[in-house]
Amino acid sequence: MSETLALDPVGAAGEAPHRHELRGNGISGAGAIVMAVAGSAPAYSIAATTPLLIGTAGLASVASLLWCGIPMLGIAFAFAYLGRSDVNAGAAYSWVGRALHPSLGFLSGWSLVVSATIFMVSGALPAGQFTLQLINPALTSNTWLVTGVGAVWFLVMLALVVFGVTVTALAQWIMSSIEVGILVIVAVAALIKGFSGSGVHTAFSWSWFGFAHFGSAGTFATAALIAAFYFWGWDVSANLNEETSNGHKASGRGGIVGVFIVFALFLVFTTATQVLLPNHQATGTNAIIDLGHAIFPGWGGTALIIAAMLSTIATLETTLIQASRTLFAMGRDNTIPRVFGTTARRWKTPAFATLIVGVVAVGLFIGSNSLGSVSTIMTDAVDSIGFQITFYYSLAAAAVVVTYRRQLFRSVKTFLLVGLWPAIGALFMAWAFVQSLISDWGDWVVIGIGIGSIVVGLFLVWGFWGRARSYYTKRPLEPENEIVPATNPIDLSMRAELVDADHPEEEELHA
Repeated sequence: MSETLALDPVGAAGEAPHRHELRGNGISGAGAIVMAVAGSAPAYSIAATTPLLIGTAGLASVASLLWCGIPMLGIAFAFAYLGRSDVNAGAAYSWVGRALHPSLGFLSGWSLVVSATIFMVSGALPAGQFTLQLINPALTSNTWLVTGVGAVWFLVMLALVVFGVTVTALAQWIMSSIEVGILVIVAVAALIKGFSGSGVHTAFSWSWFGFAHFGSAGTFATAALIAAFYFWGWDVSANLNEETSNGHKASGRGGIVGVFIVFALFLVFTTATQVLLPNHQATGTNAIIDLGHAIFPGWGGTALIIAAMLSTIATLETTLIQASRTLFAMGRDNTIPRVFGTTARRWKTPAFATLIVGVVAVGLFIGSNSLGSVSTIMTDAVDSIGFQITFYYSLAAAAVVVTYRRQLFRSVKTFLLVGLWPAIGALFMAWAFVQSLISDWGDWVVIGIGIGSIVVGLFLVWGFWGRARSYYTKRPLEPENEIVPATNPIDLSMRAELVDADHPEEEELHA
């Protein structure tokens, strides 16, 4: 594990300095899966994005999710194998920096922080809307009430993240178990109802999984970009690797299993929506309620709203975790002010980084609902998230191929899971980035925030280069020993000695 530690100076009474470490073994292997599922927010994504996807792609919606989910699994395998070689809360920030270039690593981490902060602003509002929908649907028209309820939920999640990873994990177990339980019950009932022919509006066809219904490459590109954002967030398990039992393996497995779970849920619910609802309902704002009532008349819609509310609240928490752990890793490396790399003595959480993210998100959240011009800017900001997501996903997938490049042909498994599949994921994400740029060209607010935020990261690289020598001179990322067997231990030990001789300053900074 990378343990570059920032230390408090010895106090006046000569007490031992506080080691700024995260709490180890706070999350189990099963907990890593729960976190990955919660990060993708399946019920929230189904409620908020399915109408947009069906409105854009029509009968090609299922194919959009399928052909986006396949490269996304390649990204998940990339994260798993990179995490085996380097257990670091910064995840892509550290891996890309060591495998490709430190500047690209910093920009990967910075892109995640920017996208997470923007998403928290956009995610808090639905949390308020779903909550009020359960109390009295008429209340959802009161913008300030929705804003207030959403802000309260956000602050509750922020407190849980500050109070410790064990508390955070417990909250996720409760919320995600109820959410996924509801979704599985409704999904099974939807499949039974659909295949029995009861209440069917559009007959199912296996052609929905192919390319027959896209019509044009442009439609496929737009739909694939929308589908990509269904999955985003599962990689929170990677940012928790320092706090997970057997984190070098369990965190990666959690991400892979999490992607499989949400992949199946997204396919079933999108198919069910197209089969059981007429088009005007499938693309409407109340699609999830209508789908619930179509499957379980009387209470199905309420059950899915509960799932969506819990999903939205849960993903606020996981997004806070991703942003705070990445900032913690950056502060620990001194690539941003060192205070971000400190932890609370009692809870061993990056409290300062978490609170700063919370203050910025709440400020943007309230501002976006108080001033019309700010609201417009925030809407465009949400549209710009795609640039950051596709940017750091593509770099992380490329990083695993570069790291294991000399071992890719040692077995079929290594070639497929560490080479070919992640490479497909990297190319898909790079293509999505370019398509976003083309489709949004001319919308200078979206371009300015999406690309401009990455440029801001370059200024931070320049400003902290001299202070972060340990990060910008880190030794290259080495393949995991289990994949690269030590057939010649003498040669390997000699190689390690040569690397250490090149970077003697690293010995003091790495355990």
